[in-house]
Amino acid sequence: MDKQLATLAGGVRAIIFDVDGVLTDGRIIYSADGSELKQFHVQDGASLKLMMQQGLSIGIITGRHSPMVQRRADELGISYLKQGAARKDEALAELIEDGFPGTGIAAVGDDLQDLDLFAHPGVAFHVTVANAHPAVKERAHFVTQRRGGDGVCVEIAQLILTAQNKWPY
Repeated sequence: MDKQLATLAGGVRAIIFDVDGVLTDGRIIYSADGSELKQFHVQDGASLKLMMQQGLSIGIITGRHSPMVQRRADELGISYLKQGAARKDEALAELIEDGFPGTGIAAVGDDLQDLDLFAHPGVAFHVTVANAHPAVKERAHFVTQRRGGDGVCVEIAQLILTAQNKWPY
C-alpha cells in the first residue's frame, strides 16, 4: 500500500457514503405503480457491518428520498442518515451536530454533487468508484476497482482496516 494512502486510510474514524452510484449502480427503476426500486449488494452490507464492529462510524447522505434507503440503513444499524440533501456538505454538518465525528472522515461519492462533500473541512480522505464522473476521480485519493453497486465497500473496508491494523482476515 502506498505510504500516503496508508496514512490517509489510517486516520479514518468515520465514513460517509453516497447511495446512487456508490451503494447502488446508479440506476433508478420505477414500477408501473410509480414506486421506486433500488438494488443493494450483500457484500456492501457485510463490509459496512464489519467496519462498524471495528469502531468506525458510518453515515449515508443522499440527494434523493427513498424508503428503500431508510430500510437498508435500518437493516444495517446505520443511524446517521440524511436524505433529500440539496448540499451534501451542509447535510454532513447536520450529522456532525447529531454526534457523527467531525474529523477523520472519509467520503465516498461518484458524481459532481459529491464534490461539496469532498470540500468539507472534516473530510480528509476522498474515495470514489471505478465508474465515477471524471471530475470526481480527479479529486479522489482512492478509486475502487469495482463499479458502484458492485460491492465497493469490500475494497474500502479492506483498505481502511488494513491501514489501521484491524483487518481480521
